[in-house]
Amino acid sequence: MGTLPPALRDSVRALPEEYGDLLEIVLDLGRDPEARFEGQEVVLGQEPVSVADLDYVASRIGAFGGDNRAGIARTLHRISAIRNRSGEIIGLTCRVGRAVTGRVEIIRDIVVGGQSLLLLGKPGVGKTTMLREVARILADESRKRVVVVDTSNEIAGDGDIPHRGIGRARRMQVARPELQHAVMIEAVENHMPEVIVIDEIGTELEAAAARTIAERGVQLVATAHGNTLDNLLVNPTLNDLLGGIQTVTLSDEEARRRGTQKSVLERKAPPTFDALVEIVDRHRVTIHMPLADVVDDALRGRPHPAQLREMREGRGVTTRLVEPAPFDDRGSRELFAQEAPSRGRRPTSLAELAEGRTDAQGGAADTSVFPYGVSRVYLEQAVRELRVPVRIQHHVDDADMVLTLKNYYRRRDSPLRTAEADGIPISILRSNTVAQIRTFLSQLYNLEPLDPTDAALQEARDGIERARQGTVVELAPQNAYIRRLQHQLVEECEMVARSTGKEPRRRLRIYPTSQAS
Repeated sequence: MGTLPPALRDSVRALPEEYGDLLEIVLDLGRDPEARFEGQEVVLGQEPVSVADLDYVASRIGAFGGDNRAGIARTLHRISAIRNRSGEIIGLTCRVGRAVTGRVEIIRDIVVGGQSLLLLGKPGVGKTTMLREVARILADESRKRVVVVDTSNEIAGDGDIPHRGIGRARRMQVARPELQHAVMIEAVENHMPEVIVIDEIGTELEAAAARTIAERGVQLVATAHGNTLDNLLVNPTLNDLLGGIQTVTLSDEEARRRGTQKSVLERKAPPTFDALVEIVDRHRVTIHMPLADVVDDALRGRPHPAQLREMREGRGVTTRLVEPAPFDDRGSRELFAQEAPSRGRRPTSLAELAEGRTDAQGGAADTSVFPYGVSRVYLEQAVRELRVPVRIQHHVDDADMVLTLKNYYRRRDSPLRTAEADGIPISILRSNTVAQIRTFLSQLYNLEPLDPTDAALQEARDGIERARQGTVVELAPQNAYIRRLQHQLVEECEMVARSTGKEPRRRLRIYPTSQAS
């Protein structure tokens, strides 16, 4: 609280207790300061934030790193900066960090059993909180040598002395985010850990470092980019964490023995982790284990039962087996699990495919789509929004059509060569976005097109979400009026965008916060 200007400090202290726990304070130059709680925002006074206010806060916290984040020594609070093109701070997000205990009870048996564990979940669902408590339990209760690789100081707080929330575990800080993989290897080679805890594995080098750690017999507990198992399966950068995926051509005899097509997807190597935990919310998780069997069954299109664990007050942890849900929407599990309907001759072109989009009763007919390089999550979202009967397949041989991107098509990877050899239509998207997929499905099913302005704003919303994951997103060209609406939408979401190109190809480019300067 002492890092805030006195007037703001008094306003925060005067907030009623019924608002609940304070999540973060947002300070944007020229705008009213805001306090954010679960499900609501509260304006702190009527005086807009000034440069002096921002300087006051910045001078009382640690130095900003390469990811534009800073902290307060020996606390879990995190301050993230928004900068202008000159590198000056024009906005701050002050997130309140708390060491919450009891979150690991739902997976304690896996943690203390010595198994390597990968945590997935949406931002804000509590992955880092769970990592912190895992480090404390293994260090203090299991008396193991634990090293936390803390890239953004979110696990153990800012400053040279780690927060007590990690117990006796040791903490290694990372000078720059791009050096995270090197520090992971250094931790193993120099400090003889029995357990390594790492937040956000997101690059190929970090995935390779994680595999090296696991192969040395060190227990690894980590989080990764993605919400579900399916996210990792289609992520060419991170599916190595699951053992990697390759296309194998079987002999006729082997294909008959297995009862499969000749071209199948198989795992290259053992997974880096023993179990994968999807954090649904603060009281529910879905556990996939043993991960090797889960991945093998997923690649064969056979859902592997998962454990759904719930923690309820007064009832402890309850566990039940469920069919795995490969998408974020738990209600769409049948979209992935059902087998493709029996079909006669495949359509040989997209035009023929579009002409046959009705069934014998005159309704819309199912289309089996194999996305290659296209996000299954985005495809499933577009299918859900448009309410079109699309089945998403794991194997190209089960598909009516293939959906891919231009760079994947140019490489002529094995699944695409198989599709061409079998006469399966291939559709090429310009970019991997929900808007592009939605447009394609609308054309395929002859749906009423969206209003151009609504479509452009929806594309901007999708772009904002992708930019928040660390990707620079370039939108489709628009006229000046629509670009202005898109700029306003980006600003409302506290992101940064700039127009690029010349008319009539001028368009918006949305930047992650870390690259906004």
